[in-house]
Amino acid sequence: MPYYESVFIARPDISAAQVEALTESMSAIVTEGGGKAAQTEYWGLKSLAYRIKKNRKGHYTMLSLDAPAPAVKEFERNMRLNEDVLRLMTIRVDELDAEPSVMMKNKNSRDERNRRDDRRENKAEAEPEAETKPVEESTDTEAPAASDNEGEDK
Repeated sequence: MPYYESVFIARPDISAAQVEALTESMSAIVTEGGGKAAQTEYWGLKSLAYRIKKNRKGHYTMLSLDAPAPAVKEFERNMRLNEDVLRLMTIRVDELDAEPSVMMKNKNSRDERNRRDDRRENKAEAEPEAETKPVEESTDTEAPAASDNEGEDK
């Protein structure tokens, strides 16, 4: 069977659970058509490059499909009819990647970086600060006064 990757953008005012339910229902359509959804990835709520139907953000989801062409056509038809879907793009690929997409890798590296930063902050808070001694101020209020006439010829 041919392989496809499909990315869709859902409206921002629906919840992530509703996006998950939408993804499952669309995967069921592909399964009924004789294919399968090999992998699904929820990329999260992201800002759009430009407004789509007056929306500035959207829930991004990618599906990797192993399905015949009629099943993919039915999948796309149902996606276009769904009011929650802002945009949809499906492309045919030579093979499906078993590893996560670039978006998920970036998200994971960003999450790991944040965890490392959190650990560093927690470690810094746990370490006692080095004791600093206050600088003693001199009690001399008299400073040697320089005469105004030194070195001047009148």
